[in-house]
Amino acid sequence: MKTAVSDTQTKEAVSTSPKKEAPNTHYSPDPESFIPIRRRDLVELCLKDERLKDSDREAFRHFGKILTAWFHQDLHETEETLKATYAPKNPDTDMWLDAGIRTGPSDAEASEEMVKLFRVLAERGNYREIPFAAIEEALDLSSLIDVRTTVDFDDYEHIVGFYRGDVYETLTRKRFFRKVETEIDILQRVALLLQFKDEAYFEEKKQRKKGKKKKEELPFKPGKIYLYLYKNVPKHDIELLFPNVQVGMTLKDRLLFGVPAVGASIGVVAKALPKLLILVGVILFFTMGPQAAEKMGVNRETASNFMPVLAAILAVVVTLGGFAFKQFDKFKNKKIQFQKNVADTLFFRNLATNDSVIHRLIDQAEEAESKEILLVYYHLLVSPTKGLTKEELDQTIEQWMSDKFGRIIDFDIDGPIAILQNLRGTGAHGEKDLPLLHIDDSGHLHVASLEDSCRILDELWDNVFDYSNRIAG
Repeated sequence: MKTAVSDTQTKEAVSTSPKKEAPNTHYSPDPESFIPIRRRDLVELCLKDERLKDSDREAFRHFGKILTAWFHQDLHETEETLKATYAPKNPDTDMWLDAGIRTGPSDAEASEEMVKLFRVLAERGNYREIPFAAIEEALDLSSLIDVRTTVDFDDYEHIVGFYRGDVYETLTRKRFFRKVETEIDILQRVALLLQFKDEAYFEEKKQRKKGKKKKEELPFKPGKIYLYLYKNVPKHDIELLFPNVQVGMTLKDRLLFGVPAVGASIGVVAKALPKLLILVGVILFFTMGPQAAEKMGVNRETASNFMPVLAAILAVVVTLGGFAFKQFDKFKNKKIQFQKNVADTLFFRNLATNDSVIHRLIDQAEEAESKEILLVYYHLLVSPTKGLTKEELDQTIEQWMSDKFGRIIDFDIDGPIAILQNLRGTGAHGEKDLPLLHIDDSGHLHVASLEDSCRILDELWDNVFDYSNRIAG
């Protein structure tokens, strides 16, 4: 049974102190736009400043609540568009897509439209795009998993990656019987869109490789788009997130594997050498005569007795064959262990796949934009001066966040200002088409009062489904 929780209870239960990072973690010097606190907690953090009048505190909480509800509805339309666009390219769909009633784009249009929408959504959630050069560079570098990797990027029609949260963590690792500290560059969130090329490409690739891999053995569906969301991915291991990654041994592992093998093979050859000499001597006896064979210690009697020769051949084949099989088996076991390590790493870092990635990114975009608008509105509302310029407001918010969170955040000022300007309605005293924010002739920004703002948002929410007015009209 679910129990409703009042705003007062929420306020008392929630901690408004910013989360402290582990002492062995520090952020990239390149500031990001992500605000590391929940929307509800941000409202309480603003109220903790005690710069609002007591009579306005509950009104500000209500403003934050109805603002989030408005954005939830607004982004629901975006989510429906994304789902319709993704449907023909979704490898997990269980819906009929060829029933003659499709409402989304065609297959040819879906890919380009999906890539565009994915980019927009990730950016609204304060993600940054990962340059393709950084993915290629990761193939030559390693951090947590010391393996040699290869990825055939030609298999993909589209590769789009975004990250949020670039931090450095100091980890303790074992190196040759001693512990050493290593600094690892970690991406706290990674969102990937990967589209494989069509079946014709993989059929042609199979023919090129002489049928090395049949179409039905591919671990993915050609032509489909795969979406992934991961957490805490080492920047230099990002290529491990690709479904077609091939994992092998590094040079160090090959040396550690090969040197003992060479040492063991010396003993095998030493034991087999006498039998090999007999075999060579018998061959010389029949090809070059008894005199050549005598130099190898083989006489007519030895040559005429063919059983020792067969025994020598069999012994050599069995000994060397057994040794080769043993080394090959060790190699296979080592490779399996590598693949298990990779699988374990990805399993515990995976947050969402395909459809569920859309839901997660929508939720994050809703939170991100709500928080940005709240900060713009709050700082204009409590500003001791009458209005601020865009530059002054940007500096004020970034300094406030630096004081609260202990790190520099690159605040996105243009987006929330534009949204607040476009949210319009009727004020508390009947003013028509009143915006939540307006810019005067001198370039100073002003926001409507809390009473006006709550009424405007309430009116916008009431008119989301304005069915009765349409019927009356």
